[in-house]
Amino acid sequence: MDWSVMWSNRDLYGAGLWATVELSVAAIAACTLLGLVVAAIRTSRIPVLAQLARCYLEVFRGVPLLVQMLFIYFGAVYLNIGNITVFGAALLALTLFQGAYVAEIFRAGIEAVPHGQWEASRVLGLTRAQTFGSVILPQTRSIVLPPLVGQYLSLVKDTSIAVVIGYAELLREGQAIVDRVGHPGETYLAIAVLYFVICSPLSIVVRRMERKAVTA
Repeated sequence: MDWSVMWSNRDLYGAGLWATVELSVAAIAACTLLGLVVAAIRTSRIPVLAQLARCYLEVFRGVPLLVQMLFIYFGAVYLNIGNITVFGAALLALTLFQGAYVAEIFRAGIEAVPHGQWEASRVLGLTRAQTFGSVILPQTRSIVLPPLVGQYLSLVKDTSIAVVIGYAELLREGQAIVDRVGHPGETYLAIAVLYFVICSPLSIVVRRMERKAVTA
């Protein structure tokens, strides 16, 4: 194996790594916010909104991310919805897809809090919104963090799917290196190592959280 290929193409690897991290961070923030909102709606007492949230979950968890990403990027042009960038399409697809799973994680955490907490807050004169933000959500944090971080790991790896719409993330840059100089073995091994570098800290966090949950 010619390992000099990796060093000589370090600029492309660096650009791909940055693009992957940028997309991952933006998608994590967006899908967390979306998931929290959908979970709040799902656990609300408003039947119409709860049913709409349920439909969203069924649709976006039932359609592969690849199909969603292709539809958002090419469908927007076909339907004359407006110009959408490659980054925007990838971010929107990841947010909608991962947000559906994040919403279910939050919902499970919210429903794990004893119902008596709601009743006690109502007795104290708190509104439902105040109870949710000040009483329920803080108690769900320790419940949802391990599966939530695990979902973030999945999201980081799913960013590689953005290669199908031309987003210049790690895999796309790796393919460019292979097309230019060959050496697919070294190139894809380097990509795998870089993904491991991104995901490894999150994996360590998940394991520590799981150990704390077991010993608690």
